[in-house]
Amino acid sequence: MPLVTRVTDLIGNTPLFELATTDTGTRLLLKLEQFNPTGAAKIRMAREMVLDAERRGLLNNGGHIIESTSGNTGLGLAVVAAERGYRFTAVVDHHACKDKLRAMHAMGTELVYVADDGDDSLATSAREDLAEAMAAAQPGAYFTEQHNNDANALGYYAVAEELLEDLSRVDILLSAVGTGGSLFGTARRLRELGCPARVIGVEPVGSIAFGGPGGPYWQSGTGTPPGATVGTAVDYSLLDEGVKVSDVAAFATARAVAKKVGLLIGGSAGGSVHAALSRLEEFPPASTVVTIVCDGGEKYLDTVFDDEWMSDRDLLDEATEREVLTWLDRYAPVHDLACAR
Repeated sequence: MPLVTRVTDLIGNTPLFELATTDTGTRLLLKLEQFNPTGAAKIRMAREMVLDAERRGLLNNGGHIIESTSGNTGLGLAVVAAERGYRFTAVVDHHACKDKLRAMHAMGTELVYVADDGDDSLATSAREDLAEAMAAAQPGAYFTEQHNNDANALGYYAVAEELLEDLSRVDILLSAVGTGGSLFGTARRLRELGCPARVIGVEPVGSIAFGGPGGPYWQSGTGTPPGATVGTAVDYSLLDEGVKVSDVAAFATARAVAKKVGLLIGGSAGGSVHAALSRLEEFPPASTVVTIVCDGGEKYLDTVFDDEWMSDRDLLDEATEREVLTWLDRYAPVHDLACAR
């Protein structure tokens, strides 16, 4: 790796991990975005949103960035703001992972909460309203508005390019949909490069992006909660299928993957992996299935991977974990142990 002088120079070229393979040659590959700085994919789009604002004259020297965030976008913006000399204010709620909030604060971010201590409900709509109002009231401030910012999806074009550098093709792109940038930005660029993939979006049960009744959910940084508006980065013209995965199934999958292969993935990635594993044999033989793992599980040791936190919210389900472990055993790739030694 070359010597670099900025943290953002370390973005990209994240590895692919083969999690599962069927007898018909279909593979489930994980694009491990936790190997980016901040441990998440969203630093890709955070950088692009800031660069785009600079190009359009919306951010000037010493400017002020404001964003509503559940954590990972805020972490990315905190890095970019520190590098480029901007003040950054993150509008947050207590639903966000505490480690993400601590990390943002450590990088000089001003945290503004929309809920009182002890209220850990998801408050996406309230966060976005406050962030917009704050930016409008402060000269020189810019609300990046990740859900409705075209630069969001552009930040993920490099994911498609990296995939095609490593793979001959991507047949199925199956990933979580929060803002929509990572899935649809990658899908759009794959299509532009002559490799249109079947696009399957995954959201939590309770999210409203794919229709159906809304309700509360615990998966972080994904979905569209009731009362919030689906952002423009969700490109339905590219979507072939939208599926919903419960918190129980998503978290059980993340926990099972950790136990089986020693890989910590976030809860929303657990939802995508569950959706893929549950129907892996339904895909055409020899399909290359890619899931973008938007962040790692290290940030969720106090939640998804904590038995007490899970039990208190009726999310712990050993039967579902066993089912996922059975799938992982059934589809385990063959390793050449002699070479490994």
